[in-house]
Amino acid sequence: MRLIDLTVPTVDGPSEATPVEVSLLDHASAPAALGLRPEDFPDGESISNETVTLTTHTGTHMDAPLHYGLRSGGQRAAAIDEIPLEWCYAPGVRLDLRHIPPGAAISVADIEDALAKIPHELVPGDIPLIWTGADRLWGTEAYRTDHPGMTREPTAYLVERGARVIGIDAWGFDRPFASMVGDYRRDGDNSVLWPAHLYGREKPYCQLEKLAHLEELPAATGFTVACFPAKLAGLGAGWTRVVAIVPEPNTEEP
Repeated sequence: MRLIDLTVPTVDGPSEATPVEVSLLDHASAPAALGLRPEDFPDGESISNETVTLTTHTGTHMDAPLHYGLRSGGQRAAAIDEIPLEWCYAPGVRLDLRHIPPGAAISVADIEDALAKIPHELVPGDIPLIWTGADRLWGTEAYRTDHPGMTREPTAYLVERGARVIGIDAWGFDRPFASMVGDYRRDGDNSVLWPAHLYGREKPYCQLEKLAHLEELPAATGFTVACFPAKLAGLGAGWTRVVAIVPEPNTEEP
């Protein structure tokens, strides 16, 4: 098999809306922090440590139903540590939506067209990966603003066909903040504010945000997605190392 990393690095920079702060206890300073001397360790170096301050939505991460609201599907919304492991290891389906312009809303017709072109009929448990191509902007401020986004209807379309986890290779799952808020301030219609997220109050599902390298997948199907989030008790999201597992033919001579 071949493993393809579908995550961005967790690092401070212009593509993150909030800072990532790292406090380093290096090998040379560590002995004193432990109440010992450098000469107590080989080469005068102890073991290092880092303290990292960041949000649960920094880097590639999974949003749990609790992120969308306190209740989902009429029940208490699940936190990230309560997500069934079965949801996080399942066949992936890459949906090519790179033609959708930045700021635009992805529609049900767009999803249906992408599925028809593969072709693929969704199976319950499939993990659809929305391929916008926005990860090419990673490392720039434009990454946070220049991408299309999902709305309620296409999200419902996927969830009602059995998707429990849906991923996107953009800063957020919905349209960019400025696009949504601009429409709301112009028209006064609050249904344009995070409609895909808020659909999660109707039926539980999880989002993977800030995916990357979907172009490295050899095909739109035929791979498995592993996306187990950090077990952060009672929280609405967790950092996730997302990996595509691609089987490769056995080329060894019999």
